[in-house]
Amino acid sequence: MKTSVSRPELKMQTGKNETSNKREIGCPNGTVPILRNTNEYVTNSQMFAERHFHPLSADSPGTHIAGVRSFSGPFRGVQAWFSANSLNVGKDQVSYSQIYIGSGSENQVNYISAGWIINPGLYGDLCVWTFGFWKGKDGKGCYNTACPGFVQVSKVIPIVEPADLKSGVPGWLRYSIHQDINTGNWWITQLKENAPNEDIGYWPKELFNLLDNGANMVGVGGVVQASRSGLSPPMGNGNFPNGGPLDTGVFTNIDVLNSNYQQRKMNSFRTENLLDSENCYGLRIGTVKPFRRSHLGFFFNYGGPGGISCGV
Repeated sequence: MKTSVSRPELKMQTGKNETSNKREIGCPNGTVPILRNTNEYVTNSQMFAERHFHPLSADSPGTHIAGVRSFSGPFRGVQAWFSANSLNVGKDQVSYSQIYIGSGSENQVNYISAGWIINPGLYGDLCVWTFGFWKGKDGKGCYNTACPGFVQVSKVIPIVEPADLKSGVPGWLRYSIHQDINTGNWWITQLKENAPNEDIGYWPKELFNLLDNGANMVGVGGVVQASRSGLSPPMGNGNFPNGGPLDTGVFTNIDVLNSNYQQRKMNSFRTENLLDSENCYGLRIGTVKPFRRSHLGFFFNYGGPGGISCGV
């Protein structure tokens, strides 16, 4: 079916040229790219969906976070430009970076996130994968297209795919999650510097019961899940944010859409820094001009090596 998306044109200013690791090939008319749903993938997706961390809930054992969020909503969207790095993550560990929106009421949570993830237990390898995740009414939630929910629209860019990264060289994601003005659906868009933005797909508004009038919270950051032994994996690019802006994991161009769909820098609202394990990870709010450009706006560096002494 043809879909419509109506919203202000999202702008992404960058200080680096757009680069691509591979040539994009579109699917034939009437088809879209979908990751094959094996029984193992669907089963593992359901298991990890129950464990997926979101800052609207209480901390879960073995989960650690480094990032920034704001409760000064309602918000209609969030966007950022952020790095993706290859990491050594154990089979029973997870490391990811995400942008997210959500609302909570009593024991109910509605939540959408997207970004990159290394999850050998889910994908069966150490590749960096893009992902989308939702949690809606009645406690239901899902990764990507492992179950009904997300509607893939783009014929070129799937919601989930492996990133072709060279060792030690970061890739970059430029993502936006935003609510359609007319339909109320929640779209994910890949923002491009020198080409039209690509609307990847959307989460129908019917999946949620707390997001009709926007989200109460937006945020960005890195998250890890430790193994059962208590060993936490690296986050970001595995380094503490003690060097230059490009020496560790970075989020920049962090913007939000306010209740009137106006694009604003996230730090124009009251924000809260999240860091729960200084032994293993760090967070540094931007105080210098990244990439020698001042128009990249609000940014921060994050990450660290992980280890056995990260706490619970």
